[in-house]
Amino acid sequence: MVSKNVGKDRENESLRHTRIMGRYGIENIPKYSFPENGIEPRVAYDIIHDELNLDGNPDLNLATFVTTWMEPEADRLIIENLHKNFIDHFEYPQIKEIEERIVNIMARLFHATDGGDFSGTSTIGSSEAIMLGLLAHKFNWRETRKKQGMDYGKPNIVFGGDTHISWDKFARYFDVEPRIIKISEEKFTIDPEDVKKVVDENTIAVGVVLGTTFTGEFDPIGDINQALLDLKREKGLDIPIHVDAASAGFITPFYEPDFKWDFRLEQVKSINVSGHKYGLVYPGLGWLIFRSQSMLPSELKFNVNYLGDEMPTYTLNFSEGSSMIVAQYYNILRLGMKGYRNIVMGMMENARYLAKKIKDTGMFEVLNDARHIPVVTFRPSVNLNISPFQISSRLRERGWIVPAYSLPENAQNITIMRVVVRENFTRDMMDIFLNDLVNMTESRKDMDDVMKNNNKKTSHPIS
Repeated sequence: MVSKNVGKDRENESLRHTRIMGRYGIENIPKYSFPENGIEPRVAYDIIHDELNLDGNPDLNLATFVTTWMEPEADRLIIENLHKNFIDHFEYPQIKEIEERIVNIMARLFHATDGGDFSGTSTIGSSEAIMLGLLAHKFNWRETRKKQGMDYGKPNIVFGGDTHISWDKFARYFDVEPRIIKISEEKFTIDPEDVKKVVDENTIAVGVVLGTTFTGEFDPIGDINQALLDLKREKGLDIPIHVDAASAGFITPFYEPDFKWDFRLEQVKSINVSGHKYGLVYPGLGWLIFRSQSMLPSELKFNVNYLGDEMPTYTLNFSEGSSMIVAQYYNILRLGMKGYRNIVMGMMENARYLAKKIKDTGMFEVLNDARHIPVVTFRPSVNLNISPFQISSRLRERGWIVPAYSLPENAQNITIMRVVVRENFTRDMMDIFLNDLVNMTESRKDMDDVMKNNNKKTSHPIS
C-alpha cells in the first residue's frame, strides 16, 4: 500500500516536470539577455535549482576553509535578517549594538586590554579587513612623515610570499611598493633576519600570517616582533605588525592559548580574522581589530546622514548584510569559550588522525600534520611517479574536492595537496575519504603504467 505522502510527492514531482517540459522542455531559455516574458515562481526555482545541482557538494569540499554548515537556529536567524542592510544604523540600531559587542569580544580574545582603548569593525571577509587595516597604517605613516618634514611619496609594505593574494592587491590598488620576502623549498614561511634587511623608514607595516593558505603554517611572529623592537631601539624605526589571522584567529586562542602572537606582542597593532572560516559562520564575514583607537585615522572615517541619522562608516563597501553578524553572535552565545574549545579540539584531533593515516599508507609525504590548525598538506611519494593533479582529478570523480597546487615563487617546483578539516568532516567520512584516496592513487598509477607499457610496445618497429 502506497502512503498518502509518497503519492503526494509523486504528484508534485510529476507536476514539476509537466511545468518545465510543458513550456521550456523544447524551448531555449535565454541565458545572456532578459527573457521577453516572466515565468511562474516555482518553475524559475526548479530551473535554477537543477542547474546548481551541477556544483560540487559543499560537505565534500575539502579545499575550502569556509564554513558549510550551521545549526538550524542559526539558519533561521540568518533568514530573518537577510533583508537588513547593516550600514543603516538608524533603522537597525540593534545590529550595530551586536557588532560592537563582538568587536569587544574579539579584542579581548586577542588580549587588547590596554584600558579598553581598542577599536574595530566587521567586514565582508578578511580581504576587506586587510585592505582597511593596511590603509590605516599607510595613513598613519604618512602623517608621521609629514610631521617630521620628511618625504611621504614612497611607502612600502613588507610581507612574505606565503601571504594571501589580497596583500598583493592592496599594494597594487593603493599604490604601495610591495617588498615580498620569498619563501624557499626548505622553509615555507618568512625569516626575521630577512624582514630586518628590507624594512626602512618608508615601511608602513610588516605583514605576518597566522595559518597560511598554502600550508597552514605560522610565520615566526614572536621573532619578527623582537626583530622590529631591536630596530626601534637601534634606529628609531617604529614599524607596526599587521597579523593576518584569517585562518587561525578562531583556532589558536582555544588550542594554544599561551602562544603569543596577538596584542601581547608590542609591535602587533592590528589583526584580521575570518568569521566565515573557523569562526563557524557562512560567508562572508571578517573582523578587523586595532590595538588602540589612535591607530584608526580620522580621515578614513566618513559621516553620512542620508539614511536618517549621522553615521560614521569605515568600510570599502557601503552595503553589508546583517545576517552573518547575527550568526556570529549566535555562535558566541551558543558555544561560549568551552564550546569553541571543544569544537577546535575535535577538529585538531581529526586532522592529526587524518595526517597519520595518510602517512601510514607509505604512499605520501606529509608536509604539515596539523601542527597549529586543522589543515593537512601532503604530496605523493617520489617513487609513485604520479602528480597531485592526477590524484585530485580522480578524487573529483567520487565527489571529493581536494586542491592540488604549486607553492609560491622560489618553491614553485613543489606541488602539494591540502585537506582542510572542518567541524562537519566526521571520522566516518574521513575513513571513506582515506579509502578513496588510496584506491584512486593506486588505480591512477596502474593506468599510467599500462599507458607507458603500451607506448613502449608501439615505439618499436615491426620486424
